[in-house]
Amino acid sequence: QTTRVTPSVRLACALIGVSRCPGNMAAWSTLIRSAGEKLQKTRFLLPKSLVNNVVANQVPTRAMSGHFVIQPTRWQWHKTKDMVHFYFMVAAIPLSILTFCVNIFVGPATLTPIPEDYEPKYWEYYRHPISRFLARVIFNNPQKDYEKSLHVIWQESQVMKLRELEKRVWDLQAERQDYRYHYFLPYDNTAVRDFRELIKHDRDSIE
Repeated sequence: QTTRVTPSVRLACALIGVSRCPGNMAAWSTLIRSAGEKLQKTRFLLPKSLVNNVVANQVPTRAMSGHFVIQPTRWQWHKTKDMVHFYFMVAAIPLSILTFCVNIFVGPATLTPIPEDYEPKYWEYYRHPISRFLARVIFNNPQKDYEKSLHVIWQESQVMKLRELEKRVWDLQAERQDYRYHYFLPYDNTAVRDFRELIKHDRDSIE
């Protein structure tokens, strides 16, 4: 019984030096086996990583672990560590380097006489450069805070006086029992005065 051999199989057999070319499937098996044997013989001419990859791909391996351990999740712990490492790298290390450089190259301030006709700024009373920067850029002016606190005290004192006046009014109303309540309607005598003036004018004109 003869089998038909394709031209590609014939070419492969000629490349590996097989005189008698079998069928298609047998030819490809022979080709792979012969290529592996020649690769083992000539592997010193090729890179070691390439040889290991080719040999490893030819041998079937079981790349699986022995068993799966069921345990509680540690996602929150790993997330916390990641956040701590992130903010430590972003904030703590740069701030430490900045503080070190400021202390080395700038240093704390020293007391000097104040020139005439010059009023120091409030942040100039701090000794350390970082404290001066924070007082100037981030924190409020102490004088403004003091004035705002005085305004709050004055406003509360005015409210206290108004409450005392209101209490006195209620006490007098309860004592005298004579006061204007919500049903009292004040009388407007403008029309009466106008009518009186009109009568007086007519009387004078008659006389």
